[in-house]
Parts: sequence; structure tokens; C-alpha cells
Amino acid sequence: MPRPGLRGPLDRFIGPGATAAEMILQFVPAFLAAIAAPAYAMALPIAWTPLQLGLISVLGVDFVGGVLTNATAAAKRWYHRPSQGWQQHMDFVALHLVHIGLVALLFRGGDWPFFVGVSGYLLGASALILGCPLYLQRPIALGLYAIALLGDRYCFAATPGLEWFLPLLFLKLLVSHLLHETPYRPGEKL
Repeated sequence: MPRPGLRGPLDRFIGPGATAAEMILQFVPAFLAAIAAPAYAMALPIAWTPLQLGLISVLGVDFVGGVLTNATAAAKRWYHRPSQGWQQHMDFVALHLVHIGLVALLFRGGDWPFFVGVSGYLLGASALILGCPLYLQRPIALGLYAIALLGDRYCFAATPGLEWFLPLLFLKLLVSHLLHETPYRPGEKL
């Protein structure tokens, strides 16, 4: 259960009972991504707006932090608790359509085929993973992630400064978030 007070929102975000090691693993790389992602973009010969650089920073935090957070045992216990079913997972995935829309609008000049193609694949792949038997979810998720990587490489031109966007988006959602895995506790052995 989430702790009362100011710690409650953190628990609902990263999962109650996150260890100090899990928190460091989630927050330090995310903080570094907030700096590295716009720094990389600024090294390119592109005239970025402050809005674009701010969004690149936010996406870096969300995706690097999200890949790691969703893979922790604390997050697995929280996001795969009994009250979290197909609808809750699809709602979480659907929130990320905003990210895709912002990239299509602000970085790809209103590239709506990109938005529709990426969003459709993301929702379809997510529904397929959640709809298959638990013992098949991991290989199906990894196969769908591999297809997403190929689609990123061969179906759409790279988004300058955000070449990492689609690989991390799909890794965060298809592999880190959706897979229901055993959430081991510290000191637990196989």
C-alpha cells in the first residue's frame, strides 16, 4: 500500500516498497537523460525552440526513467496487482499517444501518418501481449519489440535529435511495463 502523506504519490508512481537501490536506478539515469537528450539535440545543426528542447528533456526523463522504473520489482508488484487488468494497462499505454502526437506535431511537421502508424502499432501490439497466455507474453513482447525496431528503421525517417524516441517508447511499454514478471524481493534467491 502507498504510504500516507507526501510519499504516497511517489509510491503510486514507482510502486510502494521501492528499495534505495531501485530508486537510485530509476532516478539517476533519468536525471542524466534530462541533461543528455537536449545536449545531444543542441549538438545538431538544427534551430531548436525552447519548447522543443524542453520536450526533449521531458521525453528523455520519461523514457529512460520509465524503462527502468517499470522493470523494478516494486513497480511490477504495483502495476500488476490484482486490481490492474487489461483496461488499466491499455489506459497507461494510451496515455503515451500524447507523446507520439507531440513528436509528430513539433518535430516532424505534423506527420500524421507517423502518428497513426506508430499509435496503431503500439495499441495493437499492447492488446496482443495482454491478450495472450502469461507464459507466451515475454517472447511475444520481445518479437513485437523487434518488429517495432525494424519499423522504426525502415518505415519512418528518423526524427533528428530524437532517434532514440521510438526504441525507448516501445521498450518502456511493450517490454518493461506490460510484462507480468515475478517481483523478487531483496535477498531472495532462486
